[in-house]
Formats: sequence, structure tokens, C-alpha cells
Amino acid sequence: MTAPGAPRTAFVLGGGGVLGAVEVGMLQALLEAGVRPDLVLGTSIGALNGAFVAQDPHPRMLTRLTDLWRSAATEGREVYGDGPVRTVRRALATGTHLWSAGPLRQRLADELGAVHLEELVVPFQVCAANIERAAEHWFETGPVVEAVVASAAVPGLLPPARVDGEHYLDGGIVNSIPLGRAVQLGATRVFVLQVGRIDRPLTPPRRPWEVARVSFEIARRHRFHRELAEVTDPERPGGAVEVHVLPARGTSGRDDTIFATRDFSGVERRIESTYDACREYLAQHLPDPAGAP
Repeated sequence: MTAPGAPRTAFVLGGGGVLGAVEVGMLQALLEAGVRPDLVLGTSIGALNGAFVAQDPHPRMLTRLTDLWRSAATEGREVYGDGPVRTVRRALATGTHLWSAGPLRQRLADELGAVHLEELVVPFQVCAANIERAAEHWFETGPVVEAVVASAAVPGLLPPARVDGEHYLDGGIVNSIPLGRAVQLGATRVFVLQVGRIDRPLTPPRRPWEVARVSFEIARRHRFHRELAEVTDPERPGGAVEVHVLPARGTSGRDDTIFATRDFSGVERRIESTYDACREYLAQHLPDPAGAP
């Protein structure tokens, strides 16, 4: 519960596939510094990480989340399912995706149980792209696992998720870093947990498969930077919102290729280096991170 006069704090966890490991380091730095969320929003891999902190917003949760990422680093097939032969067979049979969502759904169920969004300790919302309505959709109620799987349904890699008769794809398509949503819901202090792509220089695509990636990055960054400028404008009605874009470390442009989508080898390095960078950032920008009087 937010104390009277204290900022209403939101954690906004963006998408980014395997790069989402950096968000674990960010969460560790925040929770150890005494920063607790009043609201958590997640997109794609950020929805997965966000579910853990919304269920248990304390440093003890970090052991579970870190173990999940470490197991993915050593047992990537457990999370994404199949080896190359079955992957090719599935791609030929379906024509739409490479991997089954079954192993991911089962692993999440093992970790999070059958809990519903409305039962979590901290209010938690998950973004996904609705196919039938061609719209941004926010899961606010219902099973957490179904919402996260829908938000993380990367086009071409995982099948569209079916929830209540409609189909969903990765939330990053419509709102990769939902800063504006947090402010709409009343946040006055927002910590943006992003995977390090938004400041990475873009260059014109040189190969056919790079066109979609570059196009998506333009859309992703344009929306985020527009929302960031709007909510931090001193002349904004109601005043500027305090926004902290936490630093990500251990990522590079090599991580954006299709061949890196299952490469979990850098997980521990990314978590540790990002944790160190965020501890330093919080010490510099929040002398009293918890906002205590």
C-alpha cells in the first residue's frame, strides 16, 4: 500500500525475448533498494518476469526467477520444446510457427500455479495483440499463465494463443514498453525495465529478413520515445511524471538475429552486469529509493 504523499510506483517490463534476462538484474537492484511496485505491467518476456514480482514483490522471489532463467540457459529445449528435426517438421506442418507453446505453458504453470491476475499481491496487467480485433488488448483478469503465453506468442516462432475464443500474438507488436499505460492507470513514478534495444543505433537493412526487424524497431522506439516525452513534459496537465529508464548491460546487435532467439548462454552475465549498473543508477538518482520520509 502506498503511504500518503508517496509516489504511486509502477514497474513497466518491456519485451525482448532472451534479452529479458537483464530485467532480473533490474528487479534485484530495485527490490534490494527497497523499491516496491504498486502496479506492474508486462509485455512479452516482460510479462513473464512481471508475473513473478507481482505474485511476490520481495527479494526472496528473485531466487525462483533467477533459477528459471538459469535452467533455460542449460536446458533451453525444456522451455522451447523441440530439437531441430521436430522444429522443421512443425514448421512444414503448420506453415505458421517453429515451436510448440506447450513446454513454456507447462513450465509457467509449475512455477506460478493456477493463480489469476486479480489474485496477485500487486495489480498486474499483461499486453497482447488481438488478431480478430486488430487491437492492443490488456489482460486484467483471468489465469496468469494464459495471459503470459498470449503476450509472449512471438509471430513465426510460437503459435497464436487462443483465449476465450479469440487469438493473440506477442504484445510487443502493439505496445512493447507500455509506459503510457502505467501513467493512465495513475502511476506518478515509473521504473522502465527494458532490454537495451531502444538506444541501439539502427542502420538500413541489407537483407530481406532484416527489413521486418528494422521496421518493428522503428515502431517500437517511436511509440516509447513519444510517450516518454509526453509524460515527462513539465507542462503536462497534472505535472510531469518521474520516469527512470533503467540501464541494461551485456546485450548487443548480435542478439537481434533469428539465430539468437534460443541462445541463453549469456543469461548470468547479463543479469549480473545489469544488476551492477542498476545499483549504481539508483544510488545516483534515488538517494532514498523507497521514498521513505
